[in-house]
Amino acid sequence: MKLKFLLIIFFASFTAWSQVKFDAVVSKETLGVNERLRVDFEMNEDGDNFRPPSFQGFVVVGGPNQSISKQWINGKSSFSKTFSYFLQPKATGKLQIGAAEIEINNTVYKTLPIEITVTGAVDLDRDPNDPINAAEDNVHLVAEVSKTNPYLNEAITVVYKLYVSRETAVNGWNEIEAPKFADFWSQSIDEKQFKVYDGSYNGKPYRYVILRRTLLYPQKTGELNIESLSLNINVEAPTNRRDIFGMRITRPAQITVSAPNKKIKVKELPEAGKPENFTGAVGKFDFSVQASKTKLDAQDALDLTLTAKGNGNLKLFNLPKPTLPGSLEVYEPENLQDVSVSLAGMTGKNEERYTIVPQSKGAYPIPPIRFSYFDPTTERYNTISSDEIVITVENGPDALASNDSTNNGSQKPVSQFKYIKSQADLVAQNKDDFFGSKLFWGLLITPLLLIPLAILFGRKREAYQNDVKGNRLRKADKLARKYLSEAKNNLGNQKAFYLALEKSLHNFLKARLNIQTSDMSKERISRLLQERGVTVTTTAEFLKLLESCEFARYTPTSSVAMQQDYENASRVISEIDKQL
Repeated sequence: MKLKFLLIIFFASFTAWSQVKFDAVVSKETLGVNERLRVDFEMNEDGDNFRPPSFQGFVVVGGPNQSISKQWINGKSSFSKTFSYFLQPKATGKLQIGAAEIEINNTVYKTLPIEITVTGAVDLDRDPNDPINAAEDNVHLVAEVSKTNPYLNEAITVVYKLYVSRETAVNGWNEIEAPKFADFWSQSIDEKQFKVYDGSYNGKPYRYVILRRTLLYPQKTGELNIESLSLNINVEAPTNRRDIFGMRITRPAQITVSAPNKKIKVKELPEAGKPENFTGAVGKFDFSVQASKTKLDAQDALDLTLTAKGNGNLKLFNLPKPTLPGSLEVYEPENLQDVSVSLAGMTGKNEERYTIVPQSKGAYPIPPIRFSYFDPTTERYNTISSDEIVITVENGPDALASNDSTNNGSQKPVSQFKYIKSQADLVAQNKDDFFGSKLFWGLLITPLLLIPLAILFGRKREAYQNDVKGNRLRKADKLARKYLSEAKNNLGNQKAFYLALEKSLHNFLKARLNIQTSDMSKERISRLLQERGVTVTTTAEFLKLLESCEFARYTPTSSVAMQQDYENASRVISEIDKQL
């Protein structure tokens, strides 16, 4: 009995000692909007697949930092592992830090949500030796807008500059929050390399770099908001302490800087003098209409090309529709755009090409086509008119005479009941003729013939369903095409685009090489592709696309780079299909 009691005590103690703990601990539950918060996710056993909460309402300014502690005291071992984050609240009010998850011994554990109260800004004791305080005073992010009162669809630019004092060094940054430009057509212009300029900030000498230049075309009138850009920056900030040589001592720090929101007021295009055929073109343009040929035979084709070229919102307006004679067969136009984007705006041409096929000989005039645009420099509308073009069809059938043509001054009456017989030759059908007829035997034999086909179809269908490997590969192929289409739809949204593109590439490999995601090392992919006959160049291009998807998780990219990656993915996938 005593032994049994001791065993119960031992197992109870062992169970209590080995109990898994996973908790969230915050440095404070009430803080000012200008303060920072530390949250630690602590566990007493090692786990896998740690998933932090989304930290909605906060900006992550530091972390995750991981620390592990192992101790052995009086014959007992202890273990602790901690993931730490530093958070900056975005606004005042009640915020919540959601549940984090960890997998320990095949069991998923979650922390309890924690409610945080964020008050207005509070006075902070600024330690002059604190590198964060020093860095915040010496690093500034500025957004410069070229024009604050543009017209609708007039090009403006916003340039983001990072100013750094001469005593502070920047060791790198990552983007926390990017402006979405929801009310604008936008395109970022990448900096090929960062160049350091000399300048001034608040009257003091600074150095600065241009981080990003973005071209904007406002798509709404009224007051529009250009959202802020926020960066997490690693710096070496000076302190008030000096070394034995009299030089200031610097310490590393991580800070968050934001470019303030910018407001612009977009003007309506003037109604006075607006042409009826105006379709929204804003800028400076030339306009022309050209026919590939003006003399041809019936059933031959010609191209009628309308071209607007110059500088302005070339991708954002429609070209006028030509008025063509009804006897010309006209197909839907093909839109062709050759546009380059710079800080000066869109430059190039916008074309629409109509294919026209005349049905009969004759002369067909195409009336002048008028194109109107608004010039924001002169604040006036301009209209360009093309010349009349005459299409001569030399050989072919004559045009059909109209219904109102006359003969000797009077119209010949046409009988509408010409083919209706006044007397019907009806013959009674003998019902006995059906039995023994071809129709009778056809209806009788056809079901018998369909029975073997149904059996064959059933076996094929059963074999198809039992083909687990084939079905898996077909499903992967279908998913690859689905995610590639999804990536195209998310051009401009970096996170969603590269996530879909990466899924498309992985499913493509599953379908073509019959490997799983867990086996997709670069060496294995390269070896399998080359064993199947794919060239070294194409293999390298495919691996480069996978690297682009990985790098995009940590570094900002532009819409142009996303478009190039999408086009390269479509081309490389098609090329590998051909080579396989």
